[in-house]
Amino acid sequence: MVSPARDLVGYGRQRPQGSWPNGARLAISLVINYEEGSERSLAMGDPDQESMTEWGSYAIPDGTRNLAMESMYEYGSRVGIWRILDILEQQSVRATFHACAVAFEQNPDVARAAVAGGHEICSHGYRWEEVFRLTEEQEREHMRLAIESFERTCGKRPVGWYCRYGASVNTRRLVAQEGGFLYDSDAYNDDVPYFVEVEGKRHLVVPYTADVNDFRYWNSPGLSQASDFFEYMKESFEVLYAESAAGPRMMSIGLHPRMVGRPGRVRAIKQFIEYAGQHGGVWFATREEIAHAWLERATTP
Repeated sequence: MVSPARDLVGYGRQRPQGSWPNGARLAISLVINYEEGSERSLAMGDPDQESMTEWGSYAIPDGTRNLAMESMYEYGSRVGIWRILDILEQQSVRATFHACAVAFEQNPDVARAAVAGGHEICSHGYRWEEVFRLTEEQEREHMRLAIESFERTCGKRPVGWYCRYGASVNTRRLVAQEGGFLYDSDAYNDDVPYFVEVEGKRHLVVPYTADVNDFRYWNSPGLSQASDFFEYMKESFEVLYAESAAGPRMMSIGLHPRMVGRPGRVRAIKQFIEYAGQHGGVWFATREEIAHAWLERATTP
């Protein structure tokens, strides 16, 4: 038997019943992926660098800094993040930051603003790195470095964990062994949280999204303008909201400051928050709040 084991069944047709706190039907989780300054870069001494840009993947001679790529990431930390935070403040919505520890170290003003705004800080790793390329000991050490870094920049440790793209076969076990996490989001396989067993103990997964995600501005099949993203969020919402009449549902929305933070895209966030807010039983929640609510469901007779 491979480990971790796959589960192709899940809840099946026996979907969870009941509701979220205060009778809410649909929990909406806005997630800001704050990675700028932690990506692979020759400027940071890495042996290679990110290749994905607004223009797709662009080949640069080995050993030559891709200054265009670097500046596209810098836009997110210099401009895009503040646009997003302004919208969330105006709408009184708190998000979850999937934050890379080094990114917060590079721009501590963002870390302070995230904490001051009441947003959750979920660890997105020490660097924006693919942990499946690390040894188990390297991954464990990077987890330790990330926790210590967040304690310095945010004043507290994170309770959630999410890797770049996908976890390694060791990640969930390492998260569980560390002992200070409520949940991880290293899955894309459901519309509500669920429990798995890790070394004989119950562990909570709050699944994330790859489709309701502004990363599609940078890849194909992609998004072009704000209305594209808004319409996709709206159509996803309508299906989940209808289903939530029979039991709780969760909608995750992935945001990246360097992508949706551009002027021609950012208003999709405001439009969607206002649209969803017109419906009863909608709960904009952090992933930590969602995790606590699901854990409480599991312990309530």
